[in-house]
Amino acid sequence: MSARERKRIASGSPYEPEVGFSRAVRVGDRVVVAGTAPIWPDGSCDPDPRRQAARCLELILAALREAGAGPEHVVRTRIFVTSAGIWQAVGRAHGAVFGEIRPAATMVVVAGLLDPRWQVEIEAEAVVEPNGYQADTAAR
Repeated sequence: MSARERKRIASGSPYEPEVGFSRAVRVGDRVVVAGTAPIWPDGSCDPDPRRQAARCLELILAALREAGAGPEHVVRTRIFVTSAGIWQAVGRAHGAVFGEIRPAATMVVVAGLLDPRWQVEIEAEAVVEPNGYQADTAAR
């Protein structure tokens, strides 16, 4: 994929065309995944913050796959939580996916998210090197 080509990944959200966003975008070797909320296919939202984070990450991994990337390519995550009291539960879900990969990560407490049921929203950025790049998962 050339640096000028833009591959847009849709999630099927009715808000994508209305708001004007994609679940993820790949340009060249870079994949950026938009803020991802903990929504299940039926529109429900589990009240457990760890399950919410796991659902966000499941959706992020699906978008990365569609863009030709995997968790090993993630170099940065941003995690938004609605309470400092849930950081460990959310962190454990993040660690279950990225514990060996250890991307740069930020967790920020926010006043609220678009749906009051959501306690967490996560963004991710990945770099997929051409020519057989192998991700380094060793701690430095």
